[in-house]
Amino acid sequence: MVVYHTILILAILLATVCAEAGPPRSLCLDCHTPHYRQQGTCTACHRGNQTSGRKNIAHAGLIAGKFAGFTLPGSPELREGNRLLEQFACRRCHVSNGRGNRLAASLDSVTKLRPPEEIVTAISSPALGMPVFRTGEQQMVALVNALYGAGVTAKRGVERPQVVFFQDRDKKASDLFTKKCGVCHRILSERLGLLGSSDSGPNLSGLFTPFYPKTARNQEGWNEKQLKQWLDNPRSIRTWTTMQPVRLTSEELRELFSILKVEALEGEPTSNR
Repeated sequence: MVVYHTILILAILLATVCAEAGPPRSLCLDCHTPHYRQQGTCTACHRGNQTSGRKNIAHAGLIAGKFAGFTLPGSPELREGNRLLEQFACRRCHVSNGRGNRLAASLDSVTKLRPPEEIVTAISSPALGMPVFRTGEQQMVALVNALYGAGVTAKRGVERPQVVFFQDRDKKASDLFTKKCGVCHRILSERLGLLGSSDSGPNLSGLFTPFYPKTARNQEGWNEKQLKQWLDNPRSIRTWTTMQPVRLTSEELRELFSILKVEALEGEPTSNR
């Protein structure tokens, strides 16, 4: 009984000391001037490790100041980045803030695991099949801020596994898209992976989904009817287009539409018809 009471007293004393001590002091302030105190701790905006005085540990996973604007609601970087996110139609291939096509890596997951500098590299030196956006430095900073902001607010759910396709350089593609469209266009398709060999025409990934730019007739979204009219006679829709008519049989059209089709996220509208 004496031992029990001794342990109980020690536990109470320890709890009292810890309560009086409060949270550990941020060692970031040994080197950096505090700012935006209303946002909370340094790591709330910049990540890293504020309990270590060793720079390599303290700065692990650090988000530099120019990329941390997403933590300030309504910041200019965040507003401009969200505009660019729509302009570049990133969601035609990626999920951002829980919305988008699952044709490539989820940007919500990437921003949890990768530092901003790696995302900058991925955008400025894109992987095979990804459009080249040619953004300036300010645009790049704003876009990365928007991606991180979307990753923070995204609702977590069960993600569908992403299918990875490996290119077989020794095998000549025989699909209809490659034969009829691939000489000018590329597409990251859900069923066959990356198709096409040229960027002289627009990237057609996610063409029939709500996330593709509304570039069809009358600034509408693309669907099977719009695409058929375009293929039959492009110049009847845009007088100065350089694209030539592409004559396809009904069977070939069905095959092309099946390649372009992307399974929509739950709750998202579709525009295939």
